[in-house]
Amino acid sequence: MATPLSAAKTLAALKAEGLSVHEHAGWTTHNRDSATGKSFGPVIGVLIHHTAGHGDKELCFKGRSDLPGPLCHAWLGKSDGLWMIGHGRANHAGSVDLDVLNALREEEKLPHDNQANADGNDCLYGLEIENLGDGKDPYPDAQYEKAVLWAAALCRAHGWSEKSVAGHKEVQPGKIDPSFDMDDFRADVKKQLASKVGKPTPSKPSSPGKPRVDLSRLAKAAKTDPGAKQGHVSYMAGTNLTEAALVKLGYLAKTYAGDGSFGSTTIAAYAKWQRHLGYTGTDANGIPGKISLSKLGDRTGLFSVVA
Repeated sequence: MATPLSAAKTLAALKAEGLSVHEHAGWTTHNRDSATGKSFGPVIGVLIHHTAGHGDKELCFKGRSDLPGPLCHAWLGKSDGLWMIGHGRANHAGSVDLDVLNALREEEKLPHDNQANADGNDCLYGLEIENLGDGKDPYPDAQYEKAVLWAAALCRAHGWSEKSVAGHKEVQPGKIDPSFDMDDFRADVKKQLASKVGKPTPSKPSSPGKPRVDLSRLAKAAKTDPGAKQGHVSYMAGTNLTEAALVKLGYLAKTYAGDGSFGSTTIAAYAKWQRHLGYTGTDANGIPGKISLSKLGDRTGLFSVVA
C-alpha cells in the first residue's frame, strides 16, 4: 500500500516515463472525496479500462446522470493523447472482488473475480482508453504504447511491479474491458519497467487481442445456471462470448444471447454445435469441453480458450 501521488508528482512521473501530458482544466481538484466522505488511498495498483465509445473525454470528466465524474484519473484518446481528468477518488472501478484486491496488494497471481464485495475506487488509479471495445476497433500503436507508459510510470513511482496492474474485467464480474489481453499488457509493462526511464517499449500491433474464455468457469456455469433461479449468472463475460459465437454460426437465436446466463436454451444450442463436430451421447450434452470450445472460438474468431 502507498500514499497516492500528489498532482505534481503524478505529472512528473508521467513525463519522466516519456509521455506528453495534457491537463484538463480543474483536474487537480476534481474528485469524489468530499461528495462521498471517503478519501482516496492508500493505493495498491492501477486499473485499465476501455471507454466503449469515441470522443468521450468530456464524458469521463463530467460523468453521467447516474454516475458523476470524474470517471477516471486519465483519459487516453486514439489521436488526442493522454489527458489528466481527475486527482483523488474517481468513479471508475466500482464494486470489485476483495480477493483480487488482496492479490494486487501482494503482487500475486490474480484469482478469478467471482464477487463484488469491496470498493475499488478507494485504492486503484484508473485509465480510460478511447475504444469501442467490440473486439474490432483497433488500438493504434501509439495509443497502446502510451497506455503501457502510463501504467509503468505509476508502478515505477510507487516501486510496484507489473503485477500491480489489472484490467477492469479481472476485478469486477461481468466486465469485459479492456478488449486486449492483460497478460500481454503486463508483459509490456514489465519490459518498460526494466528499461531506462523515458525509453518507450516496442508497441503492440494495432489490432485488439482476443478475449479469453476460461473453460473451467464456463463448464461450471453450464452445469449451474440451468437449474438455478431464472437469470442466474455464474460467468457473464465467458457466457456472453460463447453465446455470441453460437449466434454467429446460427446455433442460437440472438434474442437468447447476451444476458450472461448459460441457461437451458444455450445448453441446447451448444449441444447442436457438439453434434455438428461429430460428438454423440454424453459427449454432446451441451457442457463445453476444451476441443469443442476451442473450435468454436477459432471458427468465429471471437475468443481463445484457457483451461
